[in-house]
Amino acid sequence: MSLFERWLTLWVALCIIAGIALGHLAPGLFHALAAAEIAKVNLPVAVLVWLMIVPMLVKVDFAALGEVRQHWRGIGVTLLVNWAVKPFSMAALGWLFIGYLFRPYLPAGQIDSYIAGLIILAAAPCTAMVFVWSNLTRGEPHFTLSQVALNDTIMVFAFAPIVGLLLGLSAITVPWDTLVLSVVLYIVVPVIAAQILRRYVLASGGAPALQGLLRRLQPASLIALLATLILLFGFQGEQILGQPLIIALLAVPILIQVYFNAGLAYILNRISGEQHCVAGPSALIGASNFFELAVAAAISLFGFQSGAALATVVGVLIEVPVMLSVVWMVNRSKDWYESGRAVTKPASKPTPS
Repeated sequence: MSLFERWLTLWVALCIIAGIALGHLAPGLFHALAAAEIAKVNLPVAVLVWLMIVPMLVKVDFAALGEVRQHWRGIGVTLLVNWAVKPFSMAALGWLFIGYLFRPYLPAGQIDSYIAGLIILAAAPCTAMVFVWSNLTRGEPHFTLSQVALNDTIMVFAFAPIVGLLLGLSAITVPWDTLVLSVVLYIVVPVIAAQILRRYVLASGGAPALQGLLRRLQPASLIALLATLILLFGFQGEQILGQPLIIALLAVPILIQVYFNAGLAYILNRISGEQHCVAGPSALIGASNFFELAVAAAISLFGFQSGAALATVVGVLIEVPVMLSVVWMVNRSKDWYESGRAVTKPASKPTPS
C-alpha cells in the first residue's frame, strides 16, 4: 500500500470530523446538495460512488471466473457466508439489538429505518477494498479475483431480492423501483463501464497500459471516498452531534456481524482443508461490506436524513479499523491454522491482467 492508503483510517477520521463541522457551519450548502437528485437518486453522491468503484472494478477480469474450480472449497465457504448467512444474521442482530435491547434508547420513529440500513449494509459483499485486505494477508490473487468477479455477478441479480425479502419481513414498505434503480446505477452501470474501459486499454496498450491507468485512477478513487464521507457526515452532522449514543448503539450489531462472519468463514475453510492464503481473503470477503452501494441504496430508498442512511454511514465509520483488526488476526493465527488439515501450498503469483 502507498503511504496514503496506509494512513487511510486517519484520513477517514479527519473527513468525518470535517463533514460534521461543515454540516454544522454551512447547513444551506448541504441542503442544496441534498436536493440535487433525480428519481430519489442524489447526483453528487452518484458521481462520487462511480469514481470510487469504477477504478476497483477495472481490476476485475471476469474471465477469472474460470479459476473458481481451483479453489472450490474457499469459493463455497465464501458464497455460503456472503449470501446464506450474512444478510440474515445481520437482520437477526438488527431485530435483537435495535428492535429490542436498544429500543428504549433510540428514536421510536427510526427503529425500522435503522434495521433497514443494517440489512442493506450486509446484503452486498465488498468488491473494492477486498483487494487491499487480501494483499495484506498475502492472499491467493486468483482466488480473490475469482471471488470478487463471482460476487459481482451474483449481486446484479441477488441484491434487490434479498434486500426486498428482509425489508418485507421487517414490515417495511419496499420501493422496488428505487431499489432496482440503485442496483442498475451502482452495480450494472459501473461494471459495464469498467469492463469497457479495461478492454479498451488492454487492446490499445496491453497490461503495462492497464497498470499505468490503475495507478492514475487509484488516487481518484480514494479522494472520491473521502469526499463522499464529507458529504454523508455533513448531511448527518446534526444527528451525530445531537445523539452520539446512536452511533455507538448502531455499531454494536455491525461489529458482532463482522467478527462472527469472518470467524465463521475462517473456521470453515480450516475444517475443509483449504490453504491459509485462500482462507484469509475468504474471511475478509465474508465479513466486509460494499458500503458504497449500501450508502447509496439507503439514501435512494429512505433519504439523507433517515435512520437507514445513518446506519450505513456508521458502517463506513468502522469498516477500515475493524477490517484491519481482522487482517491482524488472520496473519497472527497462520501457524495455528496450518496445524490443522489446511494445505500449506504457497500462494501462486498473480498473472498479468
